[in-house]
Amino acid sequence: MGDLTIWETIIIAIVEGLTEFLPVSSTGHMIITQNILGVESTEFVKAFTFIIQFGAILSVVVLYWKRFFRLNHTPAPEGATPLKRFLHKYDFYWKLLVAFVPAAVLGLLFSDAIDAMLESVTVVAVMLIVGGVFMLFCDRIFNKGSEDTKLTEKRAFWIGMFQCISMIPGVSRSMATIVGGMAQKLTRKAAAEFSFFLAVPTMFAAMGYKMLKLFVDGGTEIIVNNLPALFVGNVVAFVVAMLAIKFFISFVTKYGFKAFGWYRIIVGLAILALLWTEHTLEMA
Repeated sequence: MGDLTIWETIIIAIVEGLTEFLPVSSTGHMIITQNILGVESTEFVKAFTFIIQFGAILSVVVLYWKRFFRLNHTPAPEGATPLKRFLHKYDFYWKLLVAFVPAAVLGLLFSDAIDAMLESVTVVAVMLIVGGVFMLFCDRIFNKGSEDTKLTEKRAFWIGMFQCISMIPGVSRSMATIVGGMAQKLTRKAAAEFSFFLAVPTMFAAMGYKMLKLFVDGGTEIIVNNLPALFVGNVVAFVVAMLAIKFFISFVTKYGFKAFGWYRIIVGLAILALLWTEHTLEMA
């Protein structure tokens, strides 16, 4: 099957599908998974973890297709300019774009610094623990969410700024954006759903960049040789991500984030323990 066996492909895709939308850091889990499986971190394996995000992205679109493909047909404010009327009609996509731009801009400006941090497994482990401790208390800190709170352009922008924090390895993109939404007084459910929506352009951009880089570096043959792994990986990630999203929305609405906080702390300590026992851990 190329660089990965069928079982390695399935296991990595399951981990990706489970952790991408949960506030637990998919990067940290990929480190542990690769170590347990003994998978060599080849150029394809590094790209594989990004490319199978397409399956995870598709799961969000399928689950929320009515929200994704629905325009705003309510009357625009009286006296609105043609541009304002246009943005009012495409309100959902406009706010996604506003939230997406900060991470896109900062990601391009600081790509070298981000790549440097991605080399440090210790940074991932420490941030898992720090984020976990924060999540033990975030329900108390951000407890003013209301069903009446509307997602404005300003709120979307600030959620996008929170997403930038997830450029630090070990900081979950899902956690950062959900906390950003709760800080803007959205309910846990509304914040989590917007986090899923924002994942679509963000993850698609990351996946596209990784594939473009692979092709530019002469990786066409690598992709062709591993097409079966990519197909299986995307299908598995799609199915698992759908189940994970349904579980997460139900769980977090009822119980909050404390359980995920304890889980992050355990995973972070596990990675540090592996480092202290002189295991060689590589970033996915």
